[in-house]
Order: sequence, then structure tokens, then C-alpha cells
Amino acid sequence: MAETRRLFFALELPADVQKQIIQWRATQFPEDTGRPIAAANLHLTLAFLGDISAEKQKALCQLAGRIRQRGFTLTIDDAGQWLRSSVVWIGPRHAPLGLIQLANMLRSQAARSGCYQSPQPFHPHITLYRNTQRAVPIPSPNFRWQYQVDEFVLYESVFKQGRTRYQELQRWSLSNKE
Repeated sequence: MAETRRLFFALELPADVQKQIIQWRATQFPEDTGRPIAAANLHLTLAFLGDISAEKQKALCQLAGRIRQRGFTLTIDDAGQWLRSSVVWIGPRHAPLGLIQLANMLRSQAARSGCYQSPQPFHPHITLYRNTQRAVPIPSPNFRWQYQVDEFVLYESVFKQGRTRYQELQRWSLSNKE
């Protein structure tokens, strides 16, 4: 059987935003909220690909390289919890059109290439905690991080020595030209 890798397309967060989110999270949630996501692993998933072969990865990378879209500004100003999936998250209250378009293109390409895509609508978010065992109080939206998105990344999820790390494999620029 061919070797596979667990891959996903995502938006990287700038290092200063990652740091601010981690500091904010530490002041807003009890220590027993769940398993906190490491700062280096904070990201906004655009399309989860699953376990795929090198051949399929190559094809998806070629398709991703054909995307022509302008960059956009992303504002993180909302928070919530999904009890069913045991996740606490932050994300945009109103997702910019560019984000929705980019995610839809990547998800469509992935689906046409045989990668299962959830039938649920895309809900852009950054996971703060996993394995939450109960409902937790969600802070009022007294936070706001904003940054320019000019690229997207293909990551591999690697589980090693009891930890999951996201390793960048490739990155693509979004156009800032008319």
C-alpha cells in the first residue's frame, strides 16, 4: 500500500497574533477547559484533505497553484464552542468573501480529487481547545485581531512523541493586483 500523509490547506496566523491569542486565552478560560492548542499549531483550516498519497498531493498542489484570487483582510472577533465535537474556537463574526471563495475553491478541488469534504457549510474558525468535557463560559466578544491574508499553506499533521505538529509543505501567494 502506498504511503499517505495527513494533509490540509489552511491560513497561517502571524506570530504576533498567535502570541496575543495565547495570552488572551490564558486570561479568559479556566485551566481545565480542555486540551489547549499550541501557539505554533494555531491556524484556520480551509480544506481538510485527510490521508492522501504523494500522487494525489501533487495533483492538489498543481490545482492550488492555479488559484487566482486577491488577498483579503481577516478579522477575528467571535468565539464559541461546539459541544458535539468538544471544541472551543475563535473566528470571524462575518467572514470576508475572499475567505469563503478560497475555502470553497480548495474544498471543491479536494472533493473532485476524491478527498471527502464535510457536507456542513464552511465555518471559518481557529481551534483554541480540543477535548472539552463540558460547556464552558464563552467570553464576551471584547477582542479583535485583524491581519492581511496574502497566502495560504499546505500542512502535514505529524503525530510524534505524543504530540501533534503541523509541518508546512508548500505555500501559495494570493494576488494583490486588479
